[in-house]
Amino acid sequence: MVFALAVTTGAPSAQQPAPQQNSQQPTFRVSVDLVTTDVIVRDSRTGQFVSDLKVDEFEVYEDGVKQDIVSLVLTHGGRVFNVQAPPPAPVQEGIILPAARPTNDAAGRVFLIFIDDLHLDFRLTPRTRDLMQRMLRNLVHEGDMFGIVSTGTSSISEQLTYDRQVLEGAISRVTGSGLRPEDIIKTVQTSQGPAELRYRAHVAFSTAYQLMRNLEQLRNRRKAVIYISSGYDFNPFVTSRLKYQAEMFGSSVEDLELDPFTNPRMQGQQFAEADLVRELAELTRAANRANATFYTIDPRGLVAGPDLDQQVETQEWQEHVRETQDSLRVLAEQTGGIAVVNQNDFDRALKRIDAETSDYYVLGYYSNNPDPLKRTRRIEVKTRRDGAQVWSRTSYTLPRPPTTQ
Repeated sequence: MVFALAVTTGAPSAQQPAPQQNSQQPTFRVSVDLVTTDVIVRDSRTGQFVSDLKVDEFEVYEDGVKQDIVSLVLTHGGRVFNVQAPPPAPVQEGIILPAARPTNDAAGRVFLIFIDDLHLDFRLTPRTRDLMQRMLRNLVHEGDMFGIVSTGTSSISEQLTYDRQVLEGAISRVTGSGLRPEDIIKTVQTSQGPAELRYRAHVAFSTAYQLMRNLEQLRNRRKAVIYISSGYDFNPFVTSRLKYQAEMFGSSVEDLELDPFTNPRMQGQQFAEADLVRELAELTRAANRANATFYTIDPRGLVAGPDLDQQVETQEWQEHVRETQDSLRVLAEQTGGIAVVNQNDFDRALKRIDAETSDYYVLGYYSNNPDPLKRTRRIEVKTRRDGAQVWSRTSYTLPRPPTTQ
């Protein structure tokens, strides 16, 4: 499933430049070299957001080299202020923004609600719907712009909108369709592990990756991705899968463990953890390029043990839960967000996300690093204001150059 948010930031067609002007104004530099990063500055004594910083009070370093800041946008209390105007936006394709803006002109926040229902058990459906109702009360306010995407049978694909009724209508359509432990144990096993498990993960990561590619076109806004999922584990329940295969083949577990073609520990699955790390790294790099922050939420809440009808050993279950929660932590921590896992206080977490997405700066600069082979660059943001603490993302990765035919 590929969902394409379509973005036009734009002005009415009457204000668009003529075709010949477009051909004369290159957009490659803007789409590749303009680097934007979120910055949150708080007073170290009070913890309050510092909202009166000017351009000359910031310093940005890329790989230790100071950069010239070309744009500074402040969002405070949800309202947007151009402290220093950004460069002209390039011609953009993909995300269609609504034509009408709220009358208070307060839209500064962009939320993408990503529902990975392929990795949500059906029994989590009521909890997931309740979580989204809480988001309506505590997170998404009038003037916020948001889109909703699901990966599976919920079949939700809503373009960016200001209309809260769209979110209300989507809540009733959310239905978990994740695999149960029994399904994973009994599914077809390949050299890559449980075949259906890998396929579902591929769909989820591919969908999220494409969304990040599209969000790159939307600039000077803090793009928060509310990532609702139970997380990922590419090699779960190894012992239970071995026992099931032994029953199917009429063999002993010991015999299967000696056979590299039937032993989950000896097949290509020993690379399962490395494969998962690679998938997570690709997605977080795409999010950092788009200046998007993942806030991952596990609707399972505080997890105890497996349900009584799940024939899984407690230790295997705990290992599986730990692996899935760690995957969500990686997505959040590597993009500057928070992971809401193994806790039931969703209201508190949503209020924290609300605060982090209401007050921030967006700095923009053209990288003066001439080496195109240096794809991953380290970023450090400082402020000259005494007693101020700065948060910002620490790196970004350039997209791979297009291949020539």
